[in-house]
Amino acid sequence: MQPQEIQPKYAKLNIGGSLFYTTIGTLTKHDTMLKAMFSGRMKVLTDTEGWVLIDRCGKHFNSVLNFLRDEHVALPDKTHEIAELLAEAKFYLISPLVESCQQALRSRQCKIEPQCRIPLTSCSADLSQLITMSTKPTVKLLINRHNNKYSYTSASDDNLLKNVELFDKLSLRFGSRFLFIKDVSGSSEICCWSYFGLATKVAEVCCTSIVYATDKKHTKVDFPEARIYEECLNLMLYENRTEPDPELMQATSWRGAVSGMSSAYGSDDEEERTRIGLRKRLV
Repeated sequence: MQPQEIQPKYAKLNIGGSLFYTTIGTLTKHDTMLKAMFSGRMKVLTDTEGWVLIDRCGKHFNSVLNFLRDEHVALPDKTHEIAELLAEAKFYLISPLVESCQQALRSRQCKIEPQCRIPLTSCSADLSQLITMSTKPTVKLLINRHNNKYSYTSASDDNLLKNVELFDKLSLRFGSRFLFIKDVSGSSEICCWSYFGLATKVAEVCCTSIVYATDKKHTKVDFPEARIYEECLNLMLYENRTEPDPELMQATSWRGAVSGMSSAYGSDDEEERTRIGLRKRLV
């Protein structure tokens, strides 16, 4: 009587140069191509040292083995890596893993990914290049919190934060129409809005003012919300234009806008009405 041939319990795999050592039981646990390979139904290619050679990338083979062991596995965080694992699952004919990857990809496609990207610059050369290359009107907010002229007088901190919050809201609302830039360069200004149409500055809203206390002069941060909204409205006139319009440039230039501000904002009540009206038009 011939002795019964003892089947090996372990397998050595070389997956695209990555080496794995696992049990035959794991590889044959489910009805996959790996089961066909290690149950004798398929011919396998081995080297002189007994490593089974499989011409695939070994990046995700650990996930494949873990799925065979536990029937579930944590999928990668990045979408393209899930797609890579899906390709491996299809190659090894692991249907449940294929379904898990496809379901994860479908759910990610349904999610709304943020489209707002705000450049942060501290270099005047980079800033100039961003504005020149943009095909959209540009809104720039300069924030220089560490300016040594900055004063902690009368709600300056709150107003600085309000300017930043308004910038964020506008960028989320109009990110597809304007280019929004945050400027943190070491300027003499503390907080200043600038508006560019066709790479030319057409308006500016400076949010700092000088106040006089006892024998001292302080720089205070303001929050001229109505003026900020108004200049955003004016900037919409520069959308979808390929060349400057002299009359438009003159009508919306910040010098002309500043000269006409004195009557428009002569009282707090009138400024409040203007602010509310402009906000409704933008929203």
